Amino acid sequence: MELHQISGCLLRVGFVGQVLAQDLKNQGWAVSGTCTSSIKKKKLEEERGFDIHLFDANQPDVTSTLEIIKDHTHLLVSIPPVPGIGDPILQNELRLRRALMGGNLQWICYLSSTSVYGDSGGAWVDEDYLPNPTSDVGRLRLAAEEGWLNLGQSLGISTKVFRLGGIYGPGRSAVDTIIKRGVLSETQRMRGYRRFTSRVNVQDICQALKASICTSSSRRVYNIVDDEPAPREEVFEYARDLVEKKWPGWIKHSSEEKESSVIVKKEGLSGEKRVSNARMKKELGVRLLHPSYRSGLQSIIDQMDKPILAE
Repeated sequence: MELHQISGCLLRVGFVGQVLAQDLKNQGWAVSGTCTSSIKKKKLEEERGFDIHLFDANQPDVTSTLEIIKDHTHLLVSIPPVPGIGDPILQNELRLRRALMGGNLQWICYLSSTSVYGDSGGAWVDEDYLPNPTSDVGRLRLAAEEGWLNLGQSLGISTKVFRLGGIYGPGRSAVDTIIKRGVLSETQRMRGYRRFTSRVNVQDICQALKASICTSSSRRVYNIVDDEPAPREEVFEYARDLVEKKWPGWIKHSSEEKESSVIVKKEGLSGEKRVSNARMKKELGVRLLHPSYRSGLQSIIDQMDKPILAE
């Protein structure tokens, strides 16, 4: 997809932001971003050539950030809400509103999560399904969605919410976890309970974002997920097979991982659902590069020459 408009985009340079920033820079965009540490700032500027600004979500000082936003035409918001604070930028809504009224901003996209849907008992949910988050994080996400949508609408700025499934890609996938022999995070272990987890490859998130910039749509909310919700156990089994085929004998099974998964399964976890991506495909014209975890994981391992590269 070609982005014919040469413009400026401000985003948080996290996992998704780095991939999108590089895509946009390659197509002639002026891209600025934020990160949380001076070490990461220096690394991104020296190694990637990005224009980076510091922003601490726990102690948000938006003065400099607002000045930067005014100079850009597109704003991607991927900073997660903070317990006790909420969305760190929206906490300064009056100053934000004044800045945007006098700026060049044309498009806002807030990256949210499918956690806002809560539990549907495993039934399919689309964007018309009434959100009912079962976690504090999900409730904060939903409040942030509403805040950004209301702000954009009141200012006449095209504003979208992307509800993302579990994000994976090179360096951040089941394949990488197995190769690194890393200890699973609490969130990863909790997902072991679920029959269905919706996922999306970082490349497909980026193509959906670029499609949203190029496509005129009155819709405000889109699910960004692949075609095949699947349990974590199934995904990791497939990833193990890929690793074993490419590097026989590399895998050493961890009893700690199995024990942790059993504990979480006994405790249980709410939020069971299957998330539909039909609107994304129909209205944004997105043709998934990786319609399932199988395609995505195969692509990741195909790019690796040696296991050590994933460390």
